[in-house]
Amino acid sequence: MRKQCSLIIGTVLVIGGVISGFKKYETLRLEQYKLISDKCLTYDLPSLHANENGGDWIKVPFTGKTYVGFKQAIGIRESYGLYDIVNPYGYMGKYQFGKTALKAIGVIDTKEFLRDPLLQEKAFDALLAKNKWILKDEIQKFVGKTIAGISITESGILAAAHLGGAGSVKKFLYSGGQSRFRDGFGTSIGTYLKKFGGFDTSKIEAKQNPVVLL
Repeated sequence: MRKQCSLIIGTVLVIGGVISGFKKYETLRLEQYKLISDKCLTYDLPSLHANENGGDWIKVPFTGKTYVGFKQAIGIRESYGLYDIVNPYGYMGKYQFGKTALKAIGVIDTKEFLRDPLLQEKAFDALLAKNKWILKDEIQKFVGKTIAGISITESGILAAAHLGGAGSVKKFLYSGGQSRFRDGFGTSIGTYLKKFGGFDTSKIEAKQNPVVLL
């Protein structure tokens, strides 16, 4: 009887140890966003029989630190890459534009903006061009330096300007990192300077008054 009890207790302990080794699933909550359109989201999943007809597998290009990679990284961070989304503060689309920023590059109709992915991509390019013009002196002066432990790069500066505006980036740079703007969700200028540093944004031409044209 004692042997049976010992065996049962030992088995329970082993099972308990195995179960405790599994991590709980983490649930990602998107309460700070809301979808505008009533379109269904669809996904293409890989299949074991996808190549039955002799077709080639789709090759997804590696974007790395290219400009395309930069845009995708920003889009994922801002909105998980969703175009028809608005956060509680009214920032819209894949790159979470505010109305003031949109007006500055000639976009007035926000409903059309949310419906048009191409317009959003062009708007992002235009805003980068404008911020690159505003921050051209700072880019020349600070790129290659280290501030508050962050290696300053052109792409990091442009990403930070997208987060908090060119003025906030200037304050951070000239204060040696002491001036730390944060957005409504607590994300700092320094976070974007670091996270999005080292991408190739040379494709963007600095423009004083860029306007989005389709």
